[in-house]
Amino acid sequence: MNHEDWKHAPASGNAISRISRLSFLLLGFATILSINGTATAQPSIGNCVLGHIAGGFGPFDYRTERNVNLTTVEQYHFTPEVENRIKGSTGTIGSDLDYTLRAFPNHHRALIAMMRLGEKLKTPQPPGARFSVECWFERALYFRPDDDIARLIYATFLAKNGRKPEAIKQLEATAKAADNNGFTHYNIGLIYLDIKDYDQALVQAHIAYGLGVTKPELREKLESSGKWKEPDEKPIKPQPEVVTQGVEAPNPNGERTLDPNNSSNEK
Repeated sequence: MNHEDWKHAPASGNAISRISRLSFLLLGFATILSINGTATAQPSIGNCVLGHIAGGFGPFDYRTERNVNLTTVEQYHFTPEVENRIKGSTGTIGSDLDYTLRAFPNHHRALIAMMRLGEKLKTPQPPGARFSVECWFERALYFRPDDDIARLIYATFLAKNGRKPEAIKQLEATAKAADNNGFTHYNIGLIYLDIKDYDQALVQAHIAYGLGVTKPELREKLESSGKWKEPDEKPIKPQPEVVTQGVEAPNPNGERTLDPNNSSNEK
């Protein structure tokens, strides 16, 4: 069979089958590309896309990527005016927070700012933000499930919206992972106090103070509510803490609580 004969020869059944399968795979690949802009379909919850958005900057871990990437994002998008919900930097406040949280999904201060912007505007999705406030928390925890601070901020959001069972679920997960981090237990106690679960607030207070935390606010609030009790056993011997967060934690009353292990003392 010469070259021309080969070109016009009928394809065998196996060859046709292989070509059909290849065409199907290419069609599926093209469909994924047209929907997501990438070769991988992104996981989602409803309209909340959890994975990385194609064409964006990042994603970077806020806890560890303390370099020029963070400096650049905060200089142009997460300015003091944006953080305090005064005015946007490159667009609306919501769009600048959107950019910040796409680049650093677990940016703790930006998560708090997005939550407070939603509260200020009384909307679940501030103008300029492509996702709802809750979606940004879901994205943060999908990106870094071990980020206790992001989980605590999410628990605060749930508590403020009257979703106590869901808030408790997040607090229980955080307490389980906190181990000997007294600072984390202290903040868990504050949120339990905010949702009036005094028994669990007391448990977390005993653990935190037993681990060497000296901040008096949690104990004072329990005392003023008539719920403070001395621990039945001797306090847990303080253990050396491994600093994994080094950043501020949420306070149910909107106040800033700084990690005493963080020598940088973020603004």
